[in-house]
Amino acid sequence: METAIVRIRTGSKPTVRDITGECAEFAASAAQGGDGLLHVFVPHATAGLALMELGSGSDTDLLAALDELLPADNRWRHAHGSRGHGRSHVMPALIAPFLVVPVLGGRLALGTWQSIALIDLNVDNPDRQIRVSFLG
Repeated sequence: METAIVRIRTGSKPTVRDITGECAEFAASAAQGGDGLLHVFVPHATAGLALMELGSGSDTDLLAALDELLPADNRWRHAHGSRGHGRSHVMPALIAPFLVVPVLGGRLALGTWQSIALIDLNVDNPDRQIRVSFLG
């Protein structure tokens, strides 16, 4: 197995960040034209990963849905940090912190409109790490 850390800066507001390019670059290098599985993992208690269409409004729709489901208010028992910070700790139970993508011929075998997205509601920590691992 080959593995690496990709560092991502998400900024100071809830975000859906496309990390497909970083994942594809690692997979191509690690696979060397071969087949296998790419495992993507975000080792943070307040972020998740999703396979979804990006850039067509879906990312904004997801953030709006999460805001309705997990409002940034004072209802959360986990209450340190910015207002509503506790919602960030609940989100990974809904949007998993890992995913697996097939790699065929050194390329991610994603569907036509699928991208790999980092979902981050935590405005208190803009610096993220993504662990990418390739198993041939």
